[in-house]
Amino acid sequence: MIVFVDSTVVNVALPAIQRDLGGGLALQQWVVDAYLLTLGSLLLVGGSLGDLFGARRVFLIGIVSFGVMSVACAAAPDGTTLIAARGLQGIAGAILTPAGLAVIAATFSGEERGAAIGTWTAWTGVAFVVGPLVGGWLVTHASWRWIFVINVPFAIATAALVAHAVPKREPTGERPRVDVVGGALCVLGLGGPVFALIEEPRHDWGSGLILAPFVVGIALLVAFLWWERRVAQPMLPLGLFSRRNFSFANLETLAVYAGLSTLTFFLVLFVQQLAGYSALQAGFALLPITIVMFLLSPRVGRLSMRVGPRLFMGIGPLVAAAGVAPLARLKPGFGYWYELLPPLLLFSVGLSLIVAPLTSTVLADAHESDAGIASGVNNAVARVAGLLGIAVVGASIAGADNRLDLPGFRRSMLITAGLVAAGGVIGLLGIRNAGVERR
Repeated sequence: MIVFVDSTVVNVALPAIQRDLGGGLALQQWVVDAYLLTLGSLLLVGGSLGDLFGARRVFLIGIVSFGVMSVACAAAPDGTTLIAARGLQGIAGAILTPAGLAVIAATFSGEERGAAIGTWTAWTGVAFVVGPLVGGWLVTHASWRWIFVINVPFAIATAALVAHAVPKREPTGERPRVDVVGGALCVLGLGGPVFALIEEPRHDWGSGLILAPFVVGIALLVAFLWWERRVAQPMLPLGLFSRRNFSFANLETLAVYAGLSTLTFFLVLFVQQLAGYSALQAGFALLPITIVMFLLSPRVGRLSMRVGPRLFMGIGPLVAAAGVAPLARLKPGFGYWYELLPPLLLFSVGLSLIVAPLTSTVLADAHESDAGIASGVNNAVARVAGLLGIAVVGASIAGADNRLDLPGFRRSMLITAGLVAAGGVIGLLGIRNAGVERR
């Protein structure tokens, strides 16, 4: 829960962080992207660590490290320290997330395992609801630093519970090698272009400070793909992408989740910095998205299993994009009930149409032995999508004063609508109802 909370709760605290530590839009982007960079890049490495050293042990290390890094975030005296602590917090999240599921799989069996995984999934959903609301309340009535401090008692309680209730089990069979080189190449390869995109508005593309990390990062990403094809036990099995639905579903994930991240990031900044909302009001403003998804996603998931995912994965993002586009007309002083809420509800319906079919498509197109790694790849793609979306859109709208202004917000919403709509086109053209056709 705390890993997912920390990927959403920080959005409502960004204006307060910027007022306290300075740094403008670039700092706000880095506070989010430093976490997403290490979390998304190292999720698959984290899964390998659990297989190598034991899920229980790795989970305990991850949860304790997450609590320690949360304290470091809360105590950060300046923006640079906060960004570094957020990156380390993302590493801890990448360690404990796959290990948590592995602990469940090792502790439960049969129907109990299904129920336990369902409970795990439900708590991640609760995190998306509770995170912005609790974070907004803490920022409004206390300080932004408390959004990190509040992780600590949860981390302590979870570590104590696992240490007491989960039996020790030493890994059996052949132990996999950890793809350290692949993990390093992925982090550095993504980090270079992200650094260039976030810092470019304050410098220039002709500057060596921008051009060098961008070019080196792209070269390292190419080296990452070369290494993953060559190494015996890669963190990213490229053979999975030879399967049509798996490839197109992940490409659609990249587009849609980039749009989802830019929507929540820039909309929260707009309603607080330009429209005068408090952090708590900003948290409540986005609550309808989660409520609608809670109500619709399970029903859509069951229906898509009967009729096939293609229509849902094509129409859903187009409906969501139609909800985002009107947000480009918002201006300070807007009416929430008739200008912001209706587009958000339409966006929520569209998003609900895609989430469950997308996940089931990724898993269905992988062999049973590859289901875990296929899910991990899709989860990592979703995190990387948010990282790149915020960096790319931020670079395209940042003004000379490194602040979000009204024209920049409007451009961000139009770009977001385009990203989400592109996901729909990918779904319509690329996804096949293979299972339905076989029946």
